[in-house]
Amino acid sequence: MNIDKKMIAVIIPSYKVKESILAVISKIGPEVAKIYVVDDGCPQGTGKFVKEICEDHRVEVLFNPSNLGVGGAVMTGYKKALADNCRIMIKIDGDGQMDPSLIPRFIDPIQRKEADYVKGNRFYDLGFLRTMPAMRRFGNSMVSFICKLASGYWNLMDPANGYTAISSAALKQLPLEKIDRRFFFESDMLFRLNTIRAVVQDLPMNAEYGTETSNLRISGVMIRFPFKYMNRLTKRIFYNYLLRDFNIGTLELIMASGFLGFGFVFGGIHWISSLTTLHPATAGTVLLAGLPIMLGFQSLLAFLHYDLANIPQKSITSME
Repeated sequence: MNIDKKMIAVIIPSYKVKESILAVISKIGPEVAKIYVVDDGCPQGTGKFVKEICEDHRVEVLFNPSNLGVGGAVMTGYKKALADNCRIMIKIDGDGQMDPSLIPRFIDPIQRKEADYVKGNRFYDLGFLRTMPAMRRFGNSMVSFICKLASGYWNLMDPANGYTAISSAALKQLPLEKIDRRFFFESDMLFRLNTIRAVVQDLPMNAEYGTETSNLRISGVMIRFPFKYMNRLTKRIFYNYLLRDFNIGTLELIMASGFLGFGFVFGGIHWISSLTTLHPATAGTVLLAGLPIMLGFQSLLAFLHYDLANIPQKSITSME
């Protein structure tokens, strides 16, 4: 694999990782030309610590004036990397849970112009799944499914995985100022990438956990994220099936909406009428409500099948 190290940058958002950050930097291989440590208003002074202690000439410390969240820190690093003409940007965390030796594997699909964005997937690791509590495993699976629906990348799992690599060609097309700054950052990136038709690949990786405690909880995700996912799903459908294109998937979605809407409204009105008048609905009324609902579900399944087949296939990077 031929890697031009002048093109490669690593971005490390840093918040309360003073004890582990130097070990992470020391494990980053020679294939990387620049390492941007982004101090995201860290109360431990991680950025200042790295600047004073680290002797790796590749390291440049960036400071956010206040805590912007992981997304805000990564955006700071992305903008600096683009300004320095880097071609591939890898994001890893500073807590030591992401193995820097995997960086060449993340770079490879982008170097070969097969992908614009590569993300880790811990769900290939059966050992990781066995150690995860059943309810957490179920919660992660549900979040993954919802993210597939909202982002349009039906071929991906583990959307919250923050080990990623992106090409400058794709990054330049993203509205960086609109991307979520907090814990929804990884999922929002996938939605934004789909709107520019970027090719995204999963990369199997092992899960590595130390003594660090994650601030992200599945229960919190299930409470806070539904409206954000619904917002992204609505926008994606509008962008891909109404604004930018009008195709068979659009017709199937319109038919599904019409049939389901009529069936549920008509059936609901007559069901309420039957309850209030104590007169059961006729077989014809039930059929007139039930048939559109069945046709609506069939049209919806047809749309989902089309949407699944509509995953981007040609990378933006390959068009450079």
